Amino acid sequence: MSKAERLIEMMITINAKKDFTAGELAKEFSVSKRTILRDLQELEQAGFPLYSEVGAAGGYHILKERILPPIAFSESEAMAVFFACQALQYYRDLPFEQETISVLKKFLNCLPLDVQTSITQIQNKVVFWIPDRHCDSPLLKAMFLVVIKRHAATIRYSSTYSESTRTIIPVGLYAMNGLWYCPAYCTTAEQIRVFRVDRIREIIEEKPYPKEKYPIPASIQEYLENTDVINDYHMKIQLTDIGVKRCESECLLAGGLQRFSTGGGMIDMDINHAALEWVADYILPFGSDATVLEPVELIKLMQQKIYSLYQHYCGAE
Repeated sequence: MSKAERLIEMMITINAKKDFTAGELAKEFSVSKRTILRDLQELEQAGFPLYSEVGAAGGYHILKERILPPIAFSESEAMAVFFACQALQYYRDLPFEQETISVLKKFLNCLPLDVQTSITQIQNKVVFWIPDRHCDSPLLKAMFLVVIKRHAATIRYSSTYSESTRTIIPVGLYAMNGLWYCPAYCTTAEQIRVFRVDRIREIIEEKPYPKEKYPIPASIQEYLENTDVINDYHMKIQLTDIGVKRCESECLLAGGLQRFSTGGGMIDMDINHAALEWVADYILPFGSDATVLEPVELIKLMQQKIYSLYQHYCGAE
């Protein structure tokens, strides 16, 4: 084994062990203890986060922020990494935003010049556009860690009309149209509710919870795949050609969109009670390009909003 190969293997081994002695590594790699000490010194100089302790219980330890060993990428694999990162660049908030910027700079600087040029072409020619919602999510990373640790969290949450404190058991996180959402079992409502992360004002407490006590899906994928079974209403909205084009860009409605060969189309899908308000607000600016056929609850909600607008602008006449 060459020295370069040994150093890479040593990084992999150290990452797995976290705590070790020079003697243990010398035995594992079949080299002298002096050779191992020189190798460890080189790794430290290269920035590998090690520290040593003397004494009977001493040895080497790796810090929390570990450095991963080098990975060989093909040109296509390198482009795939940047293509994936390109899809995230227009999100206002990411759980590891600064780390993403740092890793891309390191990665790009290590690539051959011609590959860097190709990747720059991707950045200049291909964009995954996400609307800027002007909603900051300062607690996104904290909620990400709550989800990963599978903890419950007591949060202060600001909804459309009020602010409340509640304890939630997150299912996971997902992003849609520039916003982050956290489906979670709410102990107050005793059912799964969807919380917008930008509306979480404070995480008051987080702690483990008895996992068998609460009926939550095992994964966010399972939750998203089965959301249809808990919908409350069947919704039909008739659309003109203009209405169809406007609904094509909205993920929630596009899933139930049908286009007619004769022109126009129809949204035909099941919907949750909690989404009625959003649908009404979204469809209202369509004017006569959208006609709600059902459910009755959505029609009444549209009527209330239209009457409220009429009173606002014409009530004084």
